[in-house]
Amino acid sequence: MRKEIVIVDGYNVIGADDKLKTLAKEDFEGARDELISMLAEYQAYSGREVIVVFDAHRVVGKGSQQHMYNMDIRYTKEKETADECIERLVVELSNVATRIYVATSDRVEQHVTFGNGGLRISAMELVREMKKATQSIRHKIANQQHQPHKNSFDNRLPDDLKEKFEQWRRGNKK
Repeated sequence: MRKEIVIVDGYNVIGADDKLKTLAKEDFEGARDELISMLAEYQAYSGREVIVVFDAHRVVGKGSQQHMYNMDIRYTKEKETADECIERLVVELSNVATRIYVATSDRVEQHVTFGNGGLRISAMELVREMKKATQSIRHKIANQQHQPHKNSFDNRLPDDLKEKFEQWRRGNKK
């Protein structure tokens, strides 16, 4: 099975989600954090590796990279756009064993991605997939809370044996 990586144009996806877009007007960093949280759930649910890129080309500095929630989060360096960083990542990560998806609604970026061997997902498609993953996770959690714990080993032991094990655990040798 091929490894799948989704490279996300962070601000493009924030702009595609009404809730994140509204939040960004009041709390830009909060919108970024919320997107990262949503992507972490999506990654856990989908099994796809996620790399999110935030455009910092107007910021002075060398850029940065963090690893949070088992996910790479990149901030571009000075005078570098997210598109340039994403294009570089597609070229670096593309190989026979890896399928690369790029989540952006930027048409030019979609064409460049496709030309470099990657596949595209529009920002809106990714937002829908993330919401579907969140709903599915919540549904599974709700169902698990209503299920009895049936795999517990001690539920199958006789009471006298449970007591003996408990005594051993406490250091009593009765």
